[in-house]
Amino acid sequence: RQPLAAGALGIAALFGYHALYFIALKNAPAVEANLINYLWPLLIVVFAALFGGARVRAGQWLGTALGLAAAVLLVTRGGRVQVDPSHLPGYAAALGAALVWALYSVLNRRFEAVPSAAMAGSCLAVGVLGGIAHLALETTVLPTAGQGALILLLGLGPTGIAFWLWDIGTKRGDIAVLGTLSYAAPLLSTGLLLAFGQATPHWTQAVAVALLLLGAWLSVRAKKGSE
Repeated sequence: RQPLAAGALGIAALFGYHALYFIALKNAPAVEANLINYLWPLLIVVFAALFGGARVRAGQWLGTALGLAAAVLLVTRGGRVQVDPSHLPGYAAALGAALVWALYSVLNRRFEAVPSAAMAGSCLAVGVLGGIAHLALETTVLPTAGQGALILLLGLGPTGIAFWLWDIGTKRGDIAVLGTLSYAAPLLSTGLLLAFGQATPHWTQAVAVALLLLGAWLSVRAKKGSE
C-alpha cells in the first residue's frame, strides 16, 4: 500500500526512462547517446538546487562537473564526438531519459514515508507495461533457457537491489552528494569489462578515476563543511 502519487511517479519514471533510453540507442550512436544520458547526475544536482530544497555548495557543483568530465573520458576514450543531425531523434530521447531520471530522483524525496519495499509493485507494473510495449512494437525473440535464467537472476539481484538502494538514497541521503557519486556508474561498468576481458586498458580510464575521486572528495568535503 502506498499513496497513488508515489506509485504513479515510480511507474512513470522507471518505464519512461528505460523506454526513452532504448529509443535513444536505436536512433543514435551508442557513444553520443550514452554521453547525453550521463547528464542525469548533473541534472539531479541542478534540480535539487532549483526545487528540491537542497543547498548545493560550490564544492558539490565542482565535484559533479569533474564526474561528468570523467564520464566523457570513459565513453569517448579521449576521441572526438561526432554529432550527426540525422540522429537528432535519438539525441532527444537520450536527453529525455536523463531529464526523467533526474526529476524522479529529486521528486522521490517527497515520499520519504513510503517504504522502499513498495518499489516491488512499481517494478511489476513496469514489467507488464514493457511486455505490452514489446508485443505492440517489437519482434519477439525468445531467449534460451540459460539466457532466461540470467535475465531472471539479473532482475532479482543487481537490478532489483539497485532500484531498492536508489530509492533509499534519494529519500534519505544528501541528493547533491548522491548526484556526484552517481558518476561512479560508468567507471564501475568499465572496471567490470576490464576484469572480464571485454575491454582494453586505456590512459583515459586512469585519468577518469582520478577525476572521479577528486570530484567525490570535493562533494563530500563540501557536505561536511556545511554541517
